Amino acid sequence: SALVTGAHQGTVLRNDGYDFARLGTYIERADNTARILDVKYYVLLPSVSLVGSSLDNVQWETILRAVSAYRSFRWLNEAAVGPRGIASFLMLDRRMPRSLAFCAAEVVHNLHMLAEGYGGAPSESLDAAQALLARLQGSDVDTILAGGLHEFLSEHLRLNAALANRIETEFQFIG
Repeated sequence: SALVTGAHQGTVLRNDGYDFARLGTYIERADNTARILDVKYYVLLPSVSLVGSSLDNVQWETILRAVSAYRSFRWLNEAAVGPRGIASFLMLDRRMPRSLAFCAAEVVHNLHMLAEGYGGAPSESLDAAQALLARLQGSDVDTILAGGLHEFLSEHLRLNAALANRIETEFQFIG
């Protein structure tokens, strides 16, 4: 995987093929990150009474490891692992390549590159991607948690899927 990624990043011409490959990567990555965070609330913790327990904290730490974010999180956050910090890191931190905000920013970037390559025409896909990014940039973890992590992630998954469908239609990937 690392060899293919390295070859792709280091040798592929930066044209529409590259941009479409990156779009797929970041749309799928955001989907996976959102789903693993959402599953944590519904599957991993056997009882609400265990929230904040050592089992809960180990599971949050496991999520970091599952998305290859443990070292980055610990480097940036010397404090103990906890749900608030991890959720914020994996949703809103634009420095983390697996976060929802990073993925959304990269989707916007690649759609900008495609717009330039196709004559600079504005696109519905780019508008939708910018709206998704703005939603993340306008959020903070406390508001998200107060309104419901599941609800926020469900809406993100819906918007992310709609964006993927819009790209598919706009760029005529369907027959």
